Amino acid sequence: MASVVAINLSPKKGTFKYPVEQAHLLPDFGIEGDAHAGKWHRQVSLLAQESVDKMIAMGVPDLTPGKFAENITTQGIDLLALPVGTRLQVGKVLMEVTQIGKECHQHCQIYHQVGMCVMPTEGIFTRILNEGVIQAGDEIMVIPGIRAAVITVSDKGFSGQREDKSGPALVEALKEHAVVGETLIVPDEQDQIQAALIRLADSGEVDVILTTGGTGMAPRDVTPEATLAVVERVVPGIPEAMRAESLRITPNALLSRAAAGIRKRTLIVNLPGSPKAAVECLQVFLPALPHAVETLRGEAYECGRK
Repeated sequence: MASVVAINLSPKKGTFKYPVEQAHLLPDFGIEGDAHAGKWHRQVSLLAQESVDKMIAMGVPDLTPGKFAENITTQGIDLLALPVGTRLQVGKVLMEVTQIGKECHQHCQIYHQVGMCVMPTEGIFTRILNEGVIQAGDEIMVIPGIRAAVITVSDKGFSGQREDKSGPALVEALKEHAVVGETLIVPDEQDQIQAALIRLADSGEVDVILTTGGTGMAPRDVTPEATLAVVERVVPGIPEAMRAESLRITPNALLSRAAAGIRKRTLIVNLPGSPKAAVECLQVFLPALPHAVETLRGEAYECGRK
């Protein structure tokens, strides 16, 4: 079982941290009373006891929790194997991994003593999403982050004649829901769209691929054809729901040919080409995204609600 070994604080940066019995964590801030707390991406740092043990084996004395300035000392969890976007649950506290390791500009006392330090290479950093109190011995639960990619399908965007606004709009809308690992622009060419979808889905590193553009009735709108050519199973409920909701806004929703389907363990969803319509349709699908990814990963099988 992964657990908290110690919670460590310091009122001043650049100093050792010292263990406390418990700590109060605040959303988008960090640990109350700690010098590193604040509205930035490295609010709480974590370091594994297993990493500390390496230094102990090298003969470094007195390596009590907090000596590497880590806020939380852990055990039983491979911190470096957690991709950015992974969420950790400790009691009521929910934190999200934002950075793996860091660049050390001013070497600490331990580095000068033995010529190395594990925190820059083996420590991780998180931001706090939910408020709560934690203490030593609390269990740490790993909640894998959703990995996404966004493909803009546009002749003019690909050639540089038009700024891509839909792709960035989707990345912004996904911020609290998934980690976007790759964005790209391809022309309205079916073979190139298919190649991009196959590469991303077959990599095993993407849970959901969102395409924007090429879903209408123009002669070069071939995104649905490219999608249906590469998926192994279709998921008609997603575009049906998006069209139904969009129809409340415009009768042109009837002309959408967007498709959705599964290739291996990746869900592919077509969205409209305009930034506004793309985000509106994404909002329809977002509530179902976590469960979709869980089922594709084989982590959840029951869809009923109590």
